[in-house]
Amino acid sequence: MNLLTIVAVGFASIAALAWLAWRLSSRRHALPCPSWLRWFVELDNPFTRTNRAHVIVEHLDLHPGMRVLDAGCGPGRLTVPLARRVGPQGHVTALDLQPGMLRRAQEKARNAGLDNVLFVQAALGEGRLDHDAYDRAVLVTVLGEIPDRESALLEIFDALAPGGLLSVTEVVFDPHFQRRDTVLRLATAVGFTEKAFFGRSFAFSVLLEKPAAQN
Repeated sequence: MNLLTIVAVGFASIAALAWLAWRLSSRRHALPCPSWLRWFVELDNPFTRTNRAHVIVEHLDLHPGMRVLDAGCGPGRLTVPLARRVGPQGHVTALDLQPGMLRRAQEKARNAGLDNVLFVQAALGEGRLDHDAYDRAVLVTVLGEIPDRESALLEIFDALAPGGLLSVTEVVFDPHFQRRDTVLRLATAVGFTEKAFFGRSFAFSVLLEKPAAQN
């Protein structure tokens, strides 16, 4: 092999080992995407359609006045289009563990002239969300970053109003990628039912519904 090939193979091997180490470590510790990589998180993946912001928002069947939780909002890639869609009568809660990510999301909302977004620095599972407070919730390549995924999903379940929807998006390029069967197993364990599925096994969004209240 020539030198260029050796360097390329070496770089690919290091990247693969780093990806695996990050994935394994995230099982024991919260390892969200660092704030200095927020520019990368803000980009729509050119290789998949499923995780593009406008596609995720379209699947949510949003209406003016709705209340939406953007869980693990990062730099606000979904926050701004969500806030625009629900309008001034609705509101979005943008929740993230990292202050750097929240500052960027706040900046984007301010530049867009939006004042219907509440920014909350917290981790899912801490009990910071009110019960029956939201009509919709989104988790975009976030679930695998959470060590206690069951507690996080249970908190979202309780925070949704009866009949509310949670959209979970996963892309295989993410070190924390969760397979569809894993997402469904965790979600059904806390009470969700699958409503719709979009995409393929390596890049998908699944809509999960909190059952409507029984009379």
